[in-house]
Amino acid sequence: MGLAYGLAAYVLWGLIPAYFKLIAHVSPLLVLAHRVVWSFLFLALLVALLGKWRDVAATLRRGRTVLLLSLSTVLLACNWGAFIYAVSTGRVIQSSLGYFMVPLVSVALGVGALGERLRRWQVAGLLAAVAGVAVLTAARGRLPWIALALAFSWGGYGLVRKIAHVTPLVGVFVETILLLPLALLYLAVTPARRAASAEPLARSDYALLLLAGVVTAVPLLWFTAAAKRLRLSTLGFLQYVTPTGQLLLAIFAYGEAFGRANFVGFALIWLALIVYSLDSWRAHAGADDAARG
Repeated sequence: MGLAYGLAAYVLWGLIPAYFKLIAHVSPLLVLAHRVVWSFLFLALLVALLGKWRDVAATLRRGRTVLLLSLSTVLLACNWGAFIYAVSTGRVIQSSLGYFMVPLVSVALGVGALGERLRRWQVAGLLAAVAGVAVLTAARGRLPWIALALAFSWGGYGLVRKIAHVTPLVGVFVETILLLPLALLYLAVTPARRAASAEPLARSDYALLLLAGVVTAVPLLWFTAAAKRLRLSTLGFLQYVTPTGQLLLAIFAYGEAFGRANFVGFALIWLALIVYSLDSWRAHAGADDAARG
């Protein structure tokens, strides 16, 4: 069951651009505000059904944890905003690139923030990733800032949540609590209109925006169920399902151009991921052998 939950979570995350394409005519900030509000309501229902209110209250009483979750909230909002912007402006390939880069960014952040030491092949993987970004930058004449924003915001989010010591459901719910006042304020002062015209949002638009809470929470619950049942290394390999799905959608469903420069840049990123994954697998296998010995 653990593998089924994990695959379901990552496949849904990989297909999530299809949902945001349906509301691409709504401004990204308005979509982000609705996502916060409806995620809060949906997560509140789940917290109530699972009896987690005491955990939420205990978390809110821990000053250090709230401070860390405030930081993760900023990173999460940046990640959600950048992703929504990428989909609404037809740059799903860049969002895919960003999520392919997340494991490598996480390694770099671990070195910089936690003092972790890099193994030789990890260094090689990071250098290949840097080369890939350099190729894409040279071809476009500018940095792939959406991909970098997604990679660093999600990598930073993972780092903060790692040291915050709070469960996924409770942590995300507290983060939506912190974001809720800003989201409600934005909705109160911003006309609910379509981005490219003065037309007000239709009922169908509101129905789609309401689904943002479900789209956000359901894969998170599946991921949590998988994390309890699977090895961390297995989850690490499964995470590549998400950007692969996004890349396939971008090319075959949305017709985004994938030229030679993209191919070379992505090839270098994929090489970096292969090197990183093989090195991680060897390290885990060696640790298991040492433990059995």
